[in-house]
Amino acid sequence: MKQIVQSLENGSVALSDIPCPALPATSVLIRNTASVISSGTERMLMEFGKASWIGKARQQPERVRMVIDKVKTDGFVSTLDSVRSKLSQPLPLGYSSAGVVLAVGSAVSEFRAGDRVCSNGAHAEIVAVPKNLCARIPDEVGDEAAAFAVLASIALEGIRLASPSLGETVAVCGLGLIGLLAVQILRANGCRVLGLDFVKHRLELAEQFGASTVDLSSGEDPVRAAGRFSREQGIDAVLITAATKSNQPVQQAAAMSRKRGRIVLVGVAGLELSRDAFYKKELSFQVSCSYGPGRYDPVYEASGQDYPLPYVRWTAQRNFSAVLDLLAANHLNVAPLISHRFSFEGANDAYQLIEKGAPHLGIVLRYSEQSELTNASLRRRTISLDLPKQDGRAAARVALIGAGAYASKVLMPSFSQAGASLDLILSMGGLSAAHWGRKHRFRRAGTDVEAALADPEIDTVAIATPHDSHASLVKKALAAGKNVFVEKPLALSITDLQEIEDQYEATVGRGVQPRLMIGFNRRFAPHIVRMKTLLDAVQQPKTMVYTVNAGSLAEGHWTQDLSIGGGRIVGEACHFIDLLRFLAGAPIRSIQGLRTEDSNGRPSETLTLSMVFQDGSAGTVHYITSGHKAFPKERLEVFCMGRVMQLDNFRTLHAWGWPGLNRMKLWRQDKGAVAMGAAFINCVLQGEPSPIAAAEIFEVSRHAIEVAKG
Repeated sequence: MKQIVQSLENGSVALSDIPCPALPATSVLIRNTASVISSGTERMLMEFGKASWIGKARQQPERVRMVIDKVKTDGFVSTLDSVRSKLSQPLPLGYSSAGVVLAVGSAVSEFRAGDRVCSNGAHAEIVAVPKNLCARIPDEVGDEAAAFAVLASIALEGIRLASPSLGETVAVCGLGLIGLLAVQILRANGCRVLGLDFVKHRLELAEQFGASTVDLSSGEDPVRAAGRFSREQGIDAVLITAATKSNQPVQQAAAMSRKRGRIVLVGVAGLELSRDAFYKKELSFQVSCSYGPGRYDPVYEASGQDYPLPYVRWTAQRNFSAVLDLLAANHLNVAPLISHRFSFEGANDAYQLIEKGAPHLGIVLRYSEQSELTNASLRRRTISLDLPKQDGRAAARVALIGAGAYASKVLMPSFSQAGASLDLILSMGGLSAAHWGRKHRFRRAGTDVEAALADPEIDTVAIATPHDSHASLVKKALAAGKNVFVEKPLALSITDLQEIEDQYEATVGRGVQPRLMIGFNRRFAPHIVRMKTLLDAVQQPKTMVYTVNAGSLAEGHWTQDLSIGGGRIVGEACHFIDLLRFLAGAPIRSIQGLRTEDSNGRPSETLTLSMVFQDGSAGTVHYITSGHKAFPKERLEVFCMGRVMQLDNFRTLHAWGWPGLNRMKLWRQDKGAVAMGAAFINCVLQGEPSPIAAAEIFEVSRHAIEVAKG
């Protein structure tokens, strides 16, 4: 199947061949029949992509500050690699479409195959969409009209926040697609509407929908016009649906509003507000969030948990349904808003039209009717990337599950350089798998994990998926007799960990010797390798202090959800437990955790782990979330026999009292990730044991889970 994607590197738009997406339990698989290009949003993305590096930086100054902080701690080269990797990832375009349900996830009962639905699916032949971001289309509404439902819901949510009542005056600043949809919804709500824009054709459409208008291109004063329109009482509510960097829309909105008027920003505008104007009139100002409550909430979207209607009357999905009802009742007419129609295969012509600045409004993409044979072809979950099959190697035929940043930056290049045969790459949506598969010369890309695990040609499985899926995938891969590399953590619970141990022993018991490896990369960093060599030579207990300036995470970050990410000890601090275990060279005798509390007496994310090893060594991990970003993220100090080694952020190692070592500095940060991947592939190719013994992997994983439980 094909999907429209955009490059953030150069702004180009292309039809990309990708595998059909997987179907999560709470999602719906839809064959699109029509979708609408949101020219405002998509044009801004194109302009951002085409901008130079300096131009991109000017558009996102907050990200520039993040980059500067990363340069200070990780070095220029490492930071440059991260930025390039981020910009190289393709961006799927589109979020307002209509189509026919092909299949539903195991946790979906609201829809069934054959239903016509609108969704926020991208411009693609087939999309997998969370059930709460879909709505059934009434029989009276055609697919082309229904494809506008999500866009219209953006307008509707802004109107709901403005809370207009029958007879109130509302100004709509910006009569693009969303502005004109807002005009119609406001008129259906019994409001008197004033539309403001620079484009004559859009003003004419607003008048056709029952609004009075102000032609800003003529030099007419919008504030005076609003005064006349409101009978000199001031506008009750203002919707800003324009897309501009100027502060003028907000300033004009404040000037035309009545005392205690409401202003809602639906589009994009400068936000240098005049306190005096807002203060004297006691104006309220609010920014509208997309389609409504539930949007960007992973519990609502990914988990499929709806908000109770008595408490949240209008969610994103219920807004979709409300718009569809307006369309069915002929209170909303989108036909005059359609300026162009293109076939999906001719989408490049549509984007060229936008890029050239040709007059346009609603651009509809129409998807061809599919025969049963063609439909089956579109639903292929594995595609060839047109690269030759590598028949010369008898081992290390890799299936990589997951195509995120870690997989693309670390595993793919290190596996390839070590001589692995990159056979198959998988991701849920298929887009990232196809993109990185082509870039790193995989033979195939897909979305069907079960088929990959059953493939007899695959002898090695690498897992780089969200944390909550690790245990299940590891167990299945071991049961299939595969060599397994898994990004940390191995499991989120003692039960899952024990099941992995049992499966590993059962696999070994039937004569198969799988290599089980976890992504504890710091063991393989060049500084750590040097430190380990020196420490092993003295055979004395060590005292180790590991300071981790981890930084805080945004509220609701997935890693903080214990059921998905496992929390920060299991999900990240396991790295540091393992590294001290490695340097001590002895099993962990005991480990204890001490958490600090915030100002409200609740446990914070900052903690100290105290470890004692069987050889008498001791170590502490100070995991701190309240430090400054410019301070090195990791500092390790080791004291032994009157000697000291100090490692700063895997760039500089200082030593005191160690013969032959005073200082070791690298030009770029190296946490051992590439060497780790190469070590794993080499052990598979050479038929040698895993670089980290399975017993040690289980030991560290068990201690991390237990100390996290408290």
